[in-house]
Amino acid sequence: MPSQPNKTIETFPNPSPGRDYFVQIEVPEFTCLCPLTGQPDFATFQISYVPEQRNVELKALKLYMWSYRNEGVFHEAVTNKVVDDLVAALEPRFLRVTAKWYVRGGIFTTVVVEHRQPGWQPASVVEVPLQAPQSSTRG
Repeated sequence: MPSQPNKTIETFPNPSPGRDYFVQIEVPEFTCLCPLTGQPDFATFQISYVPEQRNVELKALKLYMWSYRNEGVFHEAVTNKVVDDLVAALEPRFLRVTAKWYVRGGIFTTVVVEHRQPGWQPASVVEVPLQAPQSSTRG
């Protein structure tokens, strides 16, 4: 039997809970319906998170995102709902969802929503040179 859309977000244990690391997921085929016209809206969702104890299972995420296909919902509302549902399932240290909506009536819309665990601070970025310095002596 083929897969069906589902609002359940399944997770699995974080294999490295003692370390901050980013998980980045891109969902290029998100669809829902305009609540005013019923016409389809299309978006690419970019999901970035730093897990705490749980990671999202990708097939479950695909079925969850698919579940919006026939729902009438505004861009801002669905982006915030996705964040709320992911935060409830994952309880991540940090989560950012960027929804890039395709043109409609000559207008592109991008909605960015973030969540941070209270007290969580990202580690400072380490700058790594693109090339190793060359030695000034020749052998």
